[in-house]
Amino acid sequence: MAEIRLVDVSLRDGNQSLWGATGLRTAHIATIAPVLGRVGFRALDYSSSTAMGVSVRTHREDPWALLRLTRSAVPDTKLQFIGTGFRFISWERAHPEVIELVYRCLVRNGMDRFVVLDPSHDMDAARATARVAKKAGGSEVIGALTYTISQVHDDAFYAGIAAQYAACDDIDRAYIKDPAGILTPDRARTLIPAVQAALGGKPLELHSHATLGLSPLTCLAAAELGVHVLQVGCGALGNGSSLPSAEHLVANLRATGHSVDIDDRLLAAVARYFDRLAAAEGLPPGNPGSFDAAFMDHQLAGGVLSTTRRQLAEIGLADRFDALMAEIAQVRGELGYPIMVTPYPQMVIGQALANLLSTQAGNARYDNVPDQVIRYALGTFGKPTAPIEPWVLGKVLGRPRAAELAGERPPLDVAELRQRFGTRISEEELALRFGMPGAEVDAMIAAGPAVTHYNPGTVPVLKLLRSLAGRPAARELTVGKPGFRLSLRSDAARKGAS
Repeated sequence: MAEIRLVDVSLRDGNQSLWGATGLRTAHIATIAPVLGRVGFRALDYSSSTAMGVSVRTHREDPWALLRLTRSAVPDTKLQFIGTGFRFISWERAHPEVIELVYRCLVRNGMDRFVVLDPSHDMDAARATARVAKKAGGSEVIGALTYTISQVHDDAFYAGIAAQYAACDDIDRAYIKDPAGILTPDRARTLIPAVQAALGGKPLELHSHATLGLSPLTCLAAAELGVHVLQVGCGALGNGSSLPSAEHLVANLRATGHSVDIDDRLLAAVARYFDRLAAAEGLPPGNPGSFDAAFMDHQLAGGVLSTTRRQLAEIGLADRFDALMAEIAQVRGELGYPIMVTPYPQMVIGQALANLLSTQAGNARYDNVPDQVIRYALGTFGKPTAPIEPWVLGKVLGRPRAAELAGERPPLDVAELRQRFGTRISEEELALRFGMPGAEVDAMIAAGPAVTHYNPGTVPVLKLLRSLAGRPAARELTVGKPGFRLSLRSDAARKGAS
């Protein structure tokens, strides 16, 4: 039995999976970061372009300032960024010069560990992103093997990808990424040895979501097979559609003979902080998942699934949920089995919904095709893992709109962005303006520095005070509890009493 190290995903993937990426603000992260840095985690899954966009758009907070603040609070723990290498915040493809600028900014502000995630396992694209991360100064680059179930994604397929990671000098490690939580312990016992053999000694990690309740057992199987780094979530940001609970997994690993060099007291403090934060802010905690065989077909991550159900209800089609799930599975196969990680779930769901509405109106499937699906067929996002069904490809690319999108101008390079946004702004601001509407960046700058301290215990009191501030002026206020009573009266009330 070996020593197991942990990577905590609470700040990025936990927040994204359970709280729609909007639950955590600068104050929340800045308050707990010094403790997270002393727990003993090997790294913190810290940010992505999606998370950085949410900081600006939703919270009016500067993600670069937050990164610098966190780095100073956790000087000895690696901070991880996950990216595809072809976009930043915006869904539009970015020029390679812009991606180089983004990674340069990330390293300069404190990021040092990078996950290379190409949704199609396009190895030319993955190698290019790894090269950019290393050139920028990243100290550790991890190649993702994104797990899915299909006719083409067998153990040999993943071993082939692992062999190419092994041959790439810019990739230091690999991890199996299971976003839908569908990797079973039995499959892990064939997949992991095949990948390890192909990696040629490069370390392997496991990142498996707890959506179906499988991953706590799969993690134990992985540890037995020699995977020495497992990824977890803490407190309310573990379990459910996030990663397995850190406290429970540590206990189970030790019970099965493994050692885990974690400060249990500090781990408990982090878990309780996120529990209290969730309660104070009205955010749903992750709960242990139960198995649902339907996930093996549609393979949607929990957060995507809940969003899809809500959006169907909003357009009055809540009763068509099961039909949409079946259509999603069929469309995915017809499009060459794209792995259901961003941006592919949005594409597949969009096409499945278009097909559902078309057939409901008496028309044919693929009579309507979203632009992103056309771009996918054109190869804008890389080459599909398996060929698109010929009749589908013909219907998609035979549309007049396909010719228009094929003629789109290439993305702007850095010089063109400077011409558009000005030469005096920092590279960090330029990156944000590239990926976001200018008004949102302006609002972030106007908001000024973010608050950097948070106490969940004060939230109810602050809510009460804000509520009172919105009411007509009170002449008298009394606060009481057993053994304590405080009365406050205005000067006018005291004069009236006398």
